[in-house]
Amino acid sequence: MSTLSYKTVSANSKTVTKEWVLVDAEGQTVGRLATRVANILRGKTKPCFTPHVDCGDNVIIINAEKCVFTGKKETDKVYQRYTGYPGGQRETNPAKVRATFPERILEHAIRGMLPKNRLGAQLYRNLHVYAGSEHPHQGQNPKAININEVR
Repeated sequence: MSTLSYKTVSANSKTVTKEWVLVDAEGQTVGRLATRVANILRGKTKPCFTPHVDCGDNVIIINAEKCVFTGKKETDKVYQRYTGYPGGQRETNPAKVRATFPERILEHAIRGMLPKNRLGAQLYRNLHVYAGSEHPHQGQNPKAININEVR
């Protein structure tokens, strides 16, 4: 037998089929939800996963203001950022962020779980987070999934 009977299939942007999925964040723990959504965005739930290709799905998250933290993380967790100026380090906590921009809590958690390169930036553009239960992506016919069943 001179040929292989099997070949490793590597996906590329032309062979990947991307879908739209809808995730309800109501009552979900932030970290557990973020890891599962990051796996969907990355494409790790598909059999054709290729590490250097955007083979994940587009994810719509609704009810982002209703996700929860365990323990006292809502008040004790600290988000730090730097303005670029001397003495410009700013700190805030999830309770203050939730009061102004509730979707940023999930966006921050998910972005930290994606690759820190151009591929990660491209994957992050496939994420759409909304504080309420309404979203403007009805035309894409998103498939509602139970995030607790995704591994």
